[in-house]
Amino acid sequence: MKSLTGAPAEGPRPARLIATLAGAVRAHPRAAAALAFWSVWEAAPQALFGLAVARAVDAFSADRPGRAAAWLGVLAAAALVGAFGTRRLYRPLAGIVEPFRDDLVHRVTRGAVHRSLRGRAETGAVARLTHQVEIVRDAFGGLLVVLRGFAVAAAGAFAGLLALMPWMLVLVVPPLLLGLALFAALLGTAAARQRELIVGEEGIAERTSALAEGLRDVTACGGEERVRAALGREVDAQAAAGRAVARMAAARALAVAVGGWLPLLLILVAAPWLLRHGATPGTILGGLTYVLHGLQPALHTLVQGMGAGGLRLAVTLARIMETGGPDDPPAALSAPSGATDASVGADAPAVELRSVTFAYGPGAEPVIRDLTLTIPQGDHLAVVGPSGIGKSTLASLIAGVVTPDEGRVRVGGAPPGDPRRRVLIPQEAYVFTGSLRDNIAYLCPDAADDAVGRAADAVGLTTLAQRLGGLGGRVDPAALSAGERQLIALARAHLAPMPLLVLDEAGCHLDPTAEARAEEALARRPGTLVVIAHRISSALRARRVLVLDGTRARLGTHAELLADSPLYRDLVGHWITGPSRHPAGGDVRASRPPRRSGWRAPGYGPRSCG
Repeated sequence: MKSLTGAPAEGPRPARLIATLAGAVRAHPRAAAALAFWSVWEAAPQALFGLAVARAVDAFSADRPGRAAAWLGVLAAAALVGAFGTRRLYRPLAGIVEPFRDDLVHRVTRGAVHRSLRGRAETGAVARLTHQVEIVRDAFGGLLVVLRGFAVAAAGAFAGLLALMPWMLVLVVPPLLLGLALFAALLGTAAARQRELIVGEEGIAERTSALAEGLRDVTACGGEERVRAALGREVDAQAAAGRAVARMAAARALAVAVGGWLPLLLILVAAPWLLRHGATPGTILGGLTYVLHGLQPALHTLVQGMGAGGLRLAVTLARIMETGGPDDPPAALSAPSGATDASVGADAPAVELRSVTFAYGPGAEPVIRDLTLTIPQGDHLAVVGPSGIGKSTLASLIAGVVTPDEGRVRVGGAPPGDPRRRVLIPQEAYVFTGSLRDNIAYLCPDAADDAVGRAADAVGLTTLAQRLGGLGGRVDPAALSAGERQLIALARAHLAPMPLLVLDEAGCHLDPTAEARAEEALARRPGTLVVIAHRISSALRARRVLVLDGTRARLGTHAELLADSPLYRDLVGHWITGPSRHPAGGDVRASRPPRRSGWRAPGYGPRSCG
């Protein structure tokens, strides 16, 4: 079978999938710790159930009803403790599962955009985004519940059996392990059958979408029968895959019989021997209780959950990972916590491009061609050039919004796109209905009010904040001007903890004074600043300037580029004949040209965002 990418279909890679899911749990240690803590509470009735039954039966046999009632009361109290623990489990469970779902949506969307930019129809992404992501979300949550429930039941039963009579563990543990091993041996075949079902679902989604778009052409060409036959074959194959998945349920029943029912039979067969070696009737009944009401239901739930939801999770997650963006795995989908790229670290450049080429679609002329660029940590770089030359495309490459056709992009030594590493502020600022504080703190929701206020003051948002009624004032995006929306976005960037800011003409709707104040505030902020310049004054404020001219790129200080770049001199509007050379790293502001009233460099109008 071929996958929709044209590559041979492969089964899920267990090690990678397990690492992915484990990484999703480790990414939220507080939620994982809370889940484990309340699971211990939930285990109380499991540990005491058989022991209380055994002691109560022996007490009744000895005509001591008060003692028996006390043990049953202990069991009732343990049940209340367990119920309390179960009630508290769902919040930490959601704290693990929901961020994982968000990471999956991010990956599916990036993969679809990546392939669409290369001219490939991406209708299969609809099935992944609307159906498969929800399968993974629900199955991952269910898997955590099932695994945790089995661990709780097994730990409680083993502790209780040990307290009752250690010999019973010999009768219970080996067949339980045998049943688990048998089930594990079936997983490979079951996963292959489940994958066929998932990939077939995508194939039908793509074929029906194409059929809907070309239905008139099919009818006009008289191709109804041929199309019906082709679609029918895929539907039949999907039905066969569904039946194959259903047949695996019978095999799972065998694992439950060995691991869940065989211990019960062994205890009954060994009962006379146990009685001769100190067991009481209550001990036998207590052991049966641990197996019948603890281990056997937990094993049945584990096998059914792993055999159905777990397989769907593994296969669907593998499919999403195969079709996601090539260089940008979300945080929970990357290597487990602690396992990072060797090049990631404080010594890595803030941004590094190596021989990068990018074009919008196959056959199109590259917008960026063979660009190599290194931006060190803490740099302030302005990117200038005529409109349409590729400045915004460069910003998108750095931010990971698009992927290069050739070459490599790294941000802090890692693939771009991780929202924890960078902030991209585009021309059209995103502002939502809510308080001004919520808008500014969107990327740093835990920020204190005084920090939010300092960010607003730094970029010149004070007047707007006062008009709205302070940080708690309501923001109505439709009632704000484009410049006011940009100021809010710039304040958001100032407050954000990310080490790299990329401004893609983010102040083009501001007047020059307001834009200068915001940019200078962002330059003082710790980290690296890349400004896609709308006005040439942004280049005068920057430490270094990158000039894009369509055939080559030149990098240097303002003074160096005035000397060496005719295009830059044209943009600045000040021709210099025989200039003296300025040493790299000198004070670029010392060599600013005199301002010309009313002059505009090509593509740099005072209110244009081109």
